[in-house]
Amino acid sequence: MTSQKRLVTTVLFIALVLSLLLLAAGRCRAQTTPPTEEAYLLGTNGANPPITDTGSGTPQASPTGPDNAWHFAVSPYLWFPGVHGTAVGPGGRGESFRASPGDLLSNARFGLMGAVEARRKRVVVSGDLLWIRLEDDKARAFPRLGATSAQIKATEFLLTPKIGFRVINNEIIKIDALTGFRYWHLGESLNFNPSLLGLNFSGSQNFVDPLVGGRIEAALSPKIVINVLGDVGGWDTGSQLEYQWAGLLGYRIKPAWTLQVGYRYLFIDYRGSRGFIFNATTSGVVFGVTLNLK
Repeated sequence: MTSQKRLVTTVLFIALVLSLLLLAAGRCRAQTTPPTEEAYLLGTNGANPPITDTGSGTPQASPTGPDNAWHFAVSPYLWFPGVHGTAVGPGGRGESFRASPGDLLSNARFGLMGAVEARRKRVVVSGDLLWIRLEDDKARAFPRLGATSAQIKATEFLLTPKIGFRVINNEIIKIDALTGFRYWHLGESLNFNPSLLGLNFSGSQNFVDPLVGGRIEAALSPKIVINVLGDVGGWDTGSQLEYQWAGLLGYRIKPAWTLQVGYRYLFIDYRGSRGFIFNATTSGVVFGVTLNLK
């Protein structure tokens, strides 16, 4: 059943990307205007605003020569997700869990999220980082075990570097095909006070999943843009299966600054050694800003 789910998810994702590529290619044949650049979140894209004639105040066309320079952009963001799934530890002990965005926010102790990108011509190199630490203390926990309190800590660290090629580079539509990997670190600890029976626990899991994916940008106006992105991977290398998608609405407040809001969905099905299972869906609203450095 799991292998069938992996196959169906991968086929559907590839079919969706191919259909969007064909649709975009059809639209682009009718476009003759030189392409402009927009901004991305969760993998950004540098912007080249038009040059303005300071004497007349009217926009002038950008230089027509080939652009061989590197363009850079950074996108700090905040993700407010909820999470639900199943976690099973060594020995088959585990249970289902569910936490709302408010639950995670109230127990967050540290968080760092952001994306960067470098682009030259049609080559795109991007990276996305998410690092969050949760902590909770419970008084009068398990009094029958002689414990008056318990402290729970959980750490999640994700690093996703990708490299890709800009298949379509048009004023209206831009499409990138991407490949890379996602590194996962999951750490957890449970400490009782006092721990008369030696039930304290601490462990971590580290694995890497190869990925394929893409992203599509559609410009609705000079200031408003929609971005859709996604990837799929795993295939029994690190996890059994993982995939994510995100939809973002951007508004350019300045030539180099774009505010973005959207929704991000991430699924992981990991089965590690000693019977460890982590099957989780994390999804919620994303807020961010993209700064084009060059």
